[in-house]
Amino acid sequence: MFTRLAKVATLIVGTFALSACGINSVPAAEENAKAKWADVEAAFQERANLLPNLQEIVMSSAEEERATLQGVIEARASATRPEIQVDTDDLNNPEAMQQYQAAQNEFGSALSRLLVSVEAYPELRSQENFGRFMTQLEGSENRVRIAIRDYNEAVRQYNTTIRTFPDTIGANIIHGAEPMVPYEAATEGAEVAPELDMRSE
Repeated sequence: MFTRLAKVATLIVGTFALSACGINSVPAAEENAKAKWADVEAAFQERANLLPNLQEIVMSSAEEERATLQGVIEARASATRPEIQVDTDDLNNPEAMQQYQAAQNEFGSALSRLLVSVEAYPELRSQENFGRFMTQLEGSENRVRIAIRDYNEAVRQYNTTIRTFPDTIGANIIHGAEPMVPYEAATEGAEVAPELDMRSE
């Protein structure tokens, strides 16, 4: 009887010891970060999906800006190429993340340049469609910023988990965990939603 109780007690203590060594906390933190990365991808995709609306508006109202618009279209095509997308398995690959970030930043910069140039067209700014697009873009950029912030926080928690005792035992011995790469803007302030001035002069 005593031996059986001792075995049960040992099993319970062993279970708690293993759970305290990152058996559950490491994969939970990893899955959380992966889910947050999916939100980042969705936010960037939403921004990319807005471009056809802008394209239609600008092509019909600002002929002079076609060259700038073409640059935005090309940057969008580059940012959405399948080979430049980051799979959740690549979240610990700094090179893949850097390539993805550079493409998204290039698209964002091209889009900002176009928006600055079309501000010179009072008749364009007064269009209902353009005002609606600007509102949608502002919301999209805010969602990108929030998704990146949430992803980076999840990565920070995961990276902290796999480096701190006792979770680091399970992270290294059982899971073979590697640090994830946070999303970093290649250009200062690129992760911040642009200020959109929709007032006419």
